[in-house]
Amino acid sequence: MSADAAIDHLKTYARLLVEWNRGVSNLISRNDEQRIVERHIAESIEPAGWLKASPATRWLDFGSGAGLPAIPLLIAGVGPNWTLVESRRMKTLFVRKASESLELTNIEVVVARLEYLVTETARLGAYDGFTSRATLALGPTLVLAARFIAPGGTAFLWKGSQREKEMVDDPRWQEFWVFDGLLGIGNGQAVVARFTRKP
Repeated sequence: MSADAAIDHLKTYARLLVEWNRGVSNLISRNDEQRIVERHIAESIEPAGWLKASPATRWLDFGSGAGLPAIPLLIAGVGPNWTLVESRRMKTLFVRKASESLELTNIEVVVARLEYLVTETARLGAYDGFTSRATLALGPTLVLAARFIAPGGTAFLWKGSQREKEMVDDPRWQEFWVFDGLLGIGNGQAVVARFTRKP
């Protein structure tokens, strides 16, 4: 997809999100509608180059909500295959509608809590890239992700000012992952933390 086409897709996605947010069901805070680009879309795609540099091809997005960060990342060329896991049905309905409207392929939308998917043995170790934005604390997220990500795979977590505390509070993640760097995003204290799955 060309840069111009990607920008057009991102504009369409933002419009669809705001329309759904106002007319169907709450996807983001009403206060965020005026800053949807900087608060949600830009922060989703800012680390796209970092994710593209990883060898991952099968991505799992946990707590996708309105499709953030996965849909903007897919539009930005991160992929090719994505599975979006979201427990709230109304949000998955939006993600499916947006994917169809944008003609995005290779997206699987799963209505479930990630911890329940461990019973689907075909999914265990079946992915090599993981993303999560504004979901559980860092430790529990990585412990869950370890079940689904193959050795050598990579996880990218969008975190705020509590990142360091979360890394210390629940150190179980260190059994499965190596902390592999930080990338500052946006204008505040948000970062994307990268982790590599241990063999």
